[in-house]
Amino acid sequence: MTVIDELLRANEAYASQFTKGALPLPPGRKVAIVACMDARLDPARALGLEEGDAHVIRNAGGRVVEALRSLAISQTLLGTEAVVIVHHSDCGMLTFSDEVIRRKLRQTLSADADHVAFLPFSDLDASVRDDIAVYRSSPLVRKDIPVRGFVYDVRTGRLREVDASRG
Repeated sequence: MTVIDELLRANEAYASQFTKGALPLPPGRKVAIVACMDARLDPARALGLEEGDAHVIRNAGGRVVEALRSLAISQTLLGTEAVVIVHHSDCGMLTFSDEVIRRKLRQTLSADADHVAFLPFSDLDASVRDDIAVYRSSPLVRKDIPVRGFVYDVRTGRLREVDASRG
């Protein structure tokens, strides 16, 4: 059995017990969370969320620039009124540069990725501050709502707020 087959089997069990089919489209807690895709971070569990509570937007590094389209839709059409940005310790985005991944893509796939910004970083707190600044400078998102950034510790499960005014 492949891992995908295992996932489908798990979905059958989940669906057989599913009772939340009538949840409304807008998130009940009116919050959007931008988080890294790292498998060690489960934003819903870490933040005490259930289905229907929040929009959770995930990408490599939890980068806001890649989430702006989703945030604009979340706020404009679905009423979210707060944004939480979550980066994490021991992030893979700390381990490479754009040139390293571009070279690997050329070698392994013969792909030219010189036009792609993969958005790695070398400082966790600075990356959170940068993402808050990207959010604040975008014309696509609301400026009248709270936007706060955090670093999640993959060893302890704790969030630590990053002071956006420092740096």
